[in-house]
Amino acid sequence: MQLAAVVLAAGKGTRMKSTTVKVLHQVCGKAMVEHVLTAVQDAGVQKIVLVVGQQGEQVMELLGGMAEYTRQDEQLGTAHALMQARPVLEGFKGDVLVVCGDTPLLRPQTLSELCHRHRTSNNAATVLTAILDDPAGYGRVIRSTGGMVQKIVEQKDAAPDELAVQEINAGVYCFRGVGLFEALAALRTDNAQGEYYLTDIIGYYADRGEPVGAVAVNDPTEIAGVNDRCQLATAEKILRRRVLERVMLSGVTVLDPENTYIDSTVEIGMDTVIYPFTFVEGKSKIGENCIIGPSSRLLNTNLGSHVTVQNSVVMGSSVGDGCNIGPFAYVRPGCVLGREVKVGDFVELKKTFLGDGTKVPHLSYVGDSDVGKSVNIGAGTITCNYDGEKKSVTRIGDGAFIGSNTNLVAPLEVGAGAFTGAGSTITRDVPPGALGVARDKQKNIADWSARKKRP
Repeated sequence: MQLAAVVLAAGKGTRMKSTTVKVLHQVCGKAMVEHVLTAVQDAGVQKIVLVVGQQGEQVMELLGGMAEYTRQDEQLGTAHALMQARPVLEGFKGDVLVVCGDTPLLRPQTLSELCHRHRTSNNAATVLTAILDDPAGYGRVIRSTGGMVQKIVEQKDAAPDELAVQEINAGVYCFRGVGLFEALAALRTDNAQGEYYLTDIIGYYADRGEPVGAVAVNDPTEIAGVNDRCQLATAEKILRRRVLERVMLSGVTVLDPENTYIDSTVEIGMDTVIYPFTFVEGKSKIGENCIIGPSSRLLNTNLGSHVTVQNSVVMGSSVGDGCNIGPFAYVRPGCVLGREVKVGDFVELKKTFLGDGTKVPHLSYVGDSDVGKSVNIGAGTITCNYDGEKKSVTRIGDGAFIGSNTNLVAPLEVGAGAFTGAGSTITRDVPPGALGVARDKQKNIADWSARKKRP
């Protein structure tokens, strides 16, 4: 049996108090709707339809080919949103899974179980539910004495005895595709909101003797939706904990999971150790036997194996095996570090290549530079790469030695094995093997201290 999914993501989410539509807010490194689509894909869905509305173009641009798209330009309720998928699913004979785009904690195993139970029970509809100690705010699932679902009542429309029910609607459904849109077309808006409730289709099927089942989720946190910033933070914490558990079970040591933040998109090799107050974000990839942190941030960065990063920020860069970064280094986007490179304390790199074995030990800025192998860049060195109008490149050959407190005024080339004298401002190329010195001769004034003290 084929399985399609419709993801409802048309609402703006006014309670988020944001200019960004709700489903595009990030949770653990991805937009919440991306988490939903990934869960749906992993549950075995062959066809995904995303219903967009507010900022639909931005949503489609982000997700690209992950789904087919349809629009709900006028928000008239969840059933009306599902109806917008009719042109895309016309003639579809399989089952239809319906989920909301603001439920990033759903697990694919839960969705698979819902669809499996739906098929084996031959239901017209099957709803995912949860048993809550405090069901306030949720629609209640009303069952018959035989255990089948009779209807779902929204809190605003529920009678006192219905409000006492602790089984709530999770907002996830599996429907028989044949006849689904005809059933939706029969729904009415006689409710407190004046909208087409998708929950009303449950009563529609039950009234006609069609079997409607329910599957209770084992972990109620899965079904939590995100409607405001507080709920966003809660979802973030839950999902990050799942990521950390996956990472730790794969052979990574996380010394303090409560104070370590790893995005769901990150890959980390075995025997790496992550110290507290470290953020690993985006599409970062860390090799084996690395030491990261404390208080470090990696964003969209690839690290080889046996790399150490202490109290530093590395963004949009590639770092080879055996490198040592920090403490207090800043590696900006576009940098490539070879093997066994040292980037020490209070060093900033920008759009720079450092060859194998090169060292920038401390207190230096190297930008827009191509630096060879086994180069030593002394403390206080600055590449003067910007003249106020354009950026220029500094090239340093293999084995060169840059003396402390050197200014390298680009465009400039220091040849292989060349030296620069400490305190020099180098404005012309230094040939291979040469010494470049650009400073005035020292002058000593005798008896200076005594002369200063005279009246």
